[in-house]
Amino acid sequence: MTDRPGSPSSPGTPAGPTGGAWGAPMPAPAPRRRRRWLRWVALGMTLLTLTAAGIGWALYQRLDSNITTDTDTADELARWEKERPVALVQGAQNILIIGSDTRGAGNGAYGTDSGTQRSDTTILLHLAADRRSATAVSLPRDLMAKIPSCRQSDGSRTNERFAQFNWAYELAGAACTIRTVENITRIRVDHHVIVDFNGFKRLVDAIDGVEVCLKQPVDDHDAKLRLPAGRQVLRGEAALGYVRARYSLGNGSDTERMGRQQEFLGSLFREMQSSGVLLNPARLYPVLDAATSSLTTDAGLDTLRKLYDLVRTVRDIPSERVQFLTVPRRPYVYNSARDELVQPDADQLFEQLRNDRPVAVGMHVRAADNKPRREPAPSDPGTSAPATGSPEPTTPPTYEGTTAARGMCG
Repeated sequence: MTDRPGSPSSPGTPAGPTGGAWGAPMPAPAPRRRRRWLRWVALGMTLLTLTAAGIGWALYQRLDSNITTDTDTADELARWEKERPVALVQGAQNILIIGSDTRGAGNGAYGTDSGTQRSDTTILLHLAADRRSATAVSLPRDLMAKIPSCRQSDGSRTNERFAQFNWAYELAGAACTIRTVENITRIRVDHHVIVDFNGFKRLVDAIDGVEVCLKQPVDDHDAKLRLPAGRQVLRGEAALGYVRARYSLGNGSDTERMGRQQEFLGSLFREMQSSGVLLNPARLYPVLDAATSSLTTDAGLDTLRKLYDLVRTVRDIPSERVQFLTVPRRPYVYNSARDELVQPDADQLFEQLRNDRPVAVGMHVRAADNKPRREPAPSDPGTSAPATGSPEPTTPPTYEGTTAARGMCG
């Protein structure tokens, strides 16, 4: 039976008033509107992603541009490569940290810039090859040492001399300091970092300060420091004044000041770990910004990526395995205002670090077994007469120091 003309199934049937065939519903245009909305959402997400990427790249570039690359030091060290010690343990790293008191922008309160640079603090940081421990050794600024002939910025050369250690940096910068450290320790310095006053202050502020406990009030004009006794959090200028103060705290010795610096750095490291700074991007950025500002490094650490890779390898070191100590020293026999190394304790320490062996630190120290008395030879105040008939120490000493696990307030 054929369809009649005008039946609903007939191709020629006219549409009804609702748009379908005699009242049949017409498909709604909603899918087209939905597709248009999805396209706008996708476009918005793309713009947000590009904007975020652009901001991220701008921040990354800013952090990178904060860092100054020290190529002059590498060029100078290359001239003396044959005389430098070799690295004995693959993967271990030795980083020389130089705290410079150069009076740059924002540092005018600490004195007039005489045009010279000075190393206020020098720390040799040893990172174990397995990255399960770190040992920071402070070198006294007044330590008497043989400073080699070094090339100055104007191309002239200094004379080799026996003088206090921090003269090396003042005379000829980081390269001269590194060569002097390597002569003293026979440890290869892999990298160096120079931090000035501003960088230190900004770093402490970025982690919201470091807690200290003072047994008595402090009033130190030279360090620009006035503090009450008791528990308190130090930031910026006060933190810098605390680690620089000398004559108003303790016995006024540089050795005691280095001990306070070590405790402060240990507390700073612990604060960064306990507050999750190293794992929290929102908190890590201001820390990296502060750490990279006023920072000068060799080419091996001169980008944010290189510094982050270094931080990533050490952030999981337990705080009790992050150790701080001062190289064994005592008053120099010819001038009690200067220092000399205690032997064989110092050489044993350097040997342990060279060979990436554990170093023991504690509040109660144990000197090297059968330690001979160092007697300077009359002909040369920079050398000592060899000890005869003294057996070699059998076990390494325990060195006076602290760890990042020990808080400054107990």
